[in-house]
Amino acid sequence: MSEEILINATPQETRVAVVENGILQEILVERSGRRGLVGNIYKGSVSRVLPGMQAAFIDIGLDRTGFLHTSDIVEGSSNIDGDDRARIFTPSIDALLKEGQEVLVQVIKDPLGSKGARLTTHLSVPSRYLVFMPAYHSVGVSQKIENDAERERLRDIVLRNHPGLRRFAVVGDDTAVVANSTRQVGGSNTGGYILRTAAEGISEDKLCKDMDFLRRLWDSVMVRAEHTFAPGIVYEDMALVMRTMRDLVDTDIEKVRIDSEDAYQRVLAFAKQFIPDLVDRIELYSGERPILDLYMVEDEIQKALERKVQLKSGGFLVIDQTEAMTTIDINTGAFVGHRNLEETIFKTNLEAAQAIARQLRLRNLGGIIIVDFIDMSEPEHRRQVLRALEKSLQQDNSNVTISEVSSLGLVQITRKRTRESLEHILCEPCPTCNGRSQIKTAETVCYEIFREILREVRQYDAQKLLVVASQSVVDRLLDDESRSVAELEQFVGRPITFQVETPYTQEQYDIVLL
Repeated sequence: MSEEILINATPQETRVAVVENGILQEILVERSGRRGLVGNIYKGSVSRVLPGMQAAFIDIGLDRTGFLHTSDIVEGSSNIDGDDRARIFTPSIDALLKEGQEVLVQVIKDPLGSKGARLTTHLSVPSRYLVFMPAYHSVGVSQKIENDAERERLRDIVLRNHPGLRRFAVVGDDTAVVANSTRQVGGSNTGGYILRTAAEGISEDKLCKDMDFLRRLWDSVMVRAEHTFAPGIVYEDMALVMRTMRDLVDTDIEKVRIDSEDAYQRVLAFAKQFIPDLVDRIELYSGERPILDLYMVEDEIQKALERKVQLKSGGFLVIDQTEAMTTIDINTGAFVGHRNLEETIFKTNLEAAQAIARQLRLRNLGGIIIVDFIDMSEPEHRRQVLRALEKSLQQDNSNVTISEVSSLGLVQITRKRTRESLEHILCEPCPTCNGRSQIKTAETVCYEIFREILREVRQYDAQKLLVVASQSVVDRLLDDESRSVAELEQFVGRPITFQVETPYTQEQYDIVLL
């Protein structure tokens, strides 16, 4: 598989495109005025404790307070120096936090919509190969490292250099925090690690340097925390370009192309230190075409903002995002097949399974996702479609779980999303339909105008009436509804004239009394 990363960096916005075999699979966008907060550590102040929700709102200096649930609290975390009490059970939130209390928290989910950032006191700091967890003394390994011997080798390296740590089971997410390990006193001689996917095959010397770097970084975080007044930021994660090199780039990448000289130099310096084998594959792009015009990336971004996704066979997906969940409906469309209906449905669902996995990554859809596959009567067909979906989702960097196909042909997917979806970053609610994704027809607006005229003439004494509306509405009033207008004029006893106002949307109109 050929994989490239294209980086378009400007002072206002950075966009990173992950391209596999010439097809866009993922697009990441970060704007300078609205950078992501995930990974940032803040010294916050408890603004409100909610025993009924077992949660608290924390002021971390943003427009909206962050949300901290009791399950995301390490007992004693509000004490910067820490303590060594093992957390045997989860106490009530009001036993852990008091209003006005200062607490160190980390953002695990960006503010989404009207919700503030999701916070945790399970602090961690990542590097290229490891994640350091100062509150625990365990060693975990990413489940994406499948070789048993390699997992043991990596664990042994960490344990040899930190004999006080203990082994832990494989973890699902590179940046996950092991929540049920025994907590330990803070400081540079304590803390546990998760070995990330990028650590596979890395030498002991490089891993030791990474561990030393993380401990020095954590010591600097603690020093800054002591001198920071709440609410205030203590540690800020890297910008998108450097996060890409740290989290997404591995030795299988064929090329990294960057269109900014400054970003190119920073990436090159990072690669020389951490990924020297990749240095020759990093290029400064200076082509005449914009970098994201390669592989038609710009066109693919525009398509990713549409509801309808066309399949090669002629079928299509319809994707709708709501606040509670995302729904994906599969339709055969123009695909009529060659043999029978069941075979046509089966092939459409198979193609849709691959397209869905790509769309989830491309649009960064998260939370609950309900997929409505076309009903299949053959159990073997349902099994194969589900297996195809699972296989396609293996390339996803986010944690994904899939349910069985229900009797109604529905599949429930949950996908971890810590940052806003592509649509929420690039779009806003339509001012015409107020986010309904639909507008009233010209016919509906005409009838609203008729009712409004009746209300006006009952309340006010006017000689005649002027209707100001959009071109489409006025055209309908003078054409299809001309008879209704004449009857209305006779009924109210006043002449009605019309005026087109070009800036008006189809739903806008005014009744002017003359």
